[in-house]
Amino acid sequence: MAQESLESLLARTGNPVTLLRNSQIGAYVYPVVPTEFSNWRTEQRAWRETAVLFDQSHHMAEITLKGPDALKLCSYTTINSFKNFTPGKAKQMVPLSYDGYVIGDGILFYVDEQELLFVGRAPTVNWLQFHAQTGGFDVSVIRDDRSPSHPNGNAVTRRHYRYQVQGPKAAQVLERLNGGPLPEIKFFNFDEITIKGRKVRALRHGMAGEPGLELWGPYEQRDEIRAAILEAGKEVGIVAVGSRTYASNTLESGWIPSPLPAVYTGEQMKKYREWLPANGYEGTGSIGGSFVSNRIEDYYLTPHELGYGPFVKFDHDFVGREALERRAQENGPRRKKVTFEWNGADLAQVLGSLAQPEQKPYKFFDLPIANYASSSYDAVMMGDKLVGLSMFTGYSHNERCGLSLGVVDEHINVGDVLTLIWGEENGGTAKPTVERHRQCEVRVKVAAVPYSRDARETYHSGWRTRQS
Repeated sequence: MAQESLESLLARTGNPVTLLRNSQIGAYVYPVVPTEFSNWRTEQRAWRETAVLFDQSHHMAEITLKGPDALKLCSYTTINSFKNFTPGKAKQMVPLSYDGYVIGDGILFYVDEQELLFVGRAPTVNWLQFHAQTGGFDVSVIRDDRSPSHPNGNAVTRRHYRYQVQGPKAAQVLERLNGGPLPEIKFFNFDEITIKGRKVRALRHGMAGEPGLELWGPYEQRDEIRAAILEAGKEVGIVAVGSRTYASNTLESGWIPSPLPAVYTGEQMKKYREWLPANGYEGTGSIGGSFVSNRIEDYYLTPHELGYGPFVKFDHDFVGREALERRAQENGPRRKKVTFEWNGADLAQVLGSLAQPEQKPYKFFDLPIANYASSSYDAVMMGDKLVGLSMFTGYSHNERCGLSLGVVDEHINVGDVLTLIWGEENGGTAKPTVERHRQCEVRVKVAAVPYSRDARETYHSGWRTRQS
């Protein structure tokens, strides 16, 4: 029997909003890595004060593209310019739908002549594989999906381990690992360092607003390399970060990880929906939050709204270019990326409702990450007018406050106090991650993005983009 396609699933079930808001996929899991090695408060503090080891070996998918057209394919599927892009460089890649809305993002590595490696979430990997197989490009594909959320005791194998050493004392750890001074690696370039006699590739960029390197190599060397990193970091107090803590670094650094991939509508996207399986990310993912629209398009975002405006270069042909150029000529409303700082008393009220048995609690605010869907969309209001969307929410022990990343209308200013509607309508949707609850209003102050002062002042221009 032929596998059902996403297109067939959508035709059978009707409105994709209803399908995704009631998805039965369950909680998003960062697989394999233990939830906490110490506790999430200590682990958060470490990326500000000492150094941390992030284990990124399992939660992202990879796709390697090899062949004469590998670079041509990547250029065609992203807003980024490829001028001066040579082996040893990397870039944050942002592919669009034909209508100019974001499908996802991730990191593209120029590994060698005719070989590129993309690392990120499944929607972008799917999009690249689709074009590789159907677009007439002379490329071969090696795909390595993320580790299973629930391996059930089965062995887990990946092509690569992927670690990050970050924090104000990361350089000391890395120099000790390398047995001497590190090579001069420019921002978003990669080179090699030596760990225990092994050559290890190292990319320079930042995750938590602090300097460091991302290290990767053959998966079978993972335990040896991890042990060496922790041993080299003992003197400075390096802290291994668990999967519960890992995603919360983005609250401070300003990257919105999981916008809804804009694939559910559009005649030009139909061929892609027929290629996608019904049981893949796009067909089983979930939408959560207080923002409700019957139009799935209202959940799509442009690259400019997500802070990727500086990456848009019209020096090449790419999917979605015409739509972006057309939109640039229009005078319609525009939105920008911001951080929402939760009012402390209002957050305390949300948490305190768990201890009020006489009535339904407010939607559970899990710590340190409060998201309960693949893609989060909470309504942000000014009076009775919708002025923004909160899209990624949690708590920073470093800042001692709840934070959300999201978008607002361009006329909203840093310092404005708005109202975030927390929780879903009518007691909540049918998602397994949603308990019966009440909605409530939370005061949020619009703040800069990245929220972390270190990140705002030290990130390279355009990376997890600095906004005013």
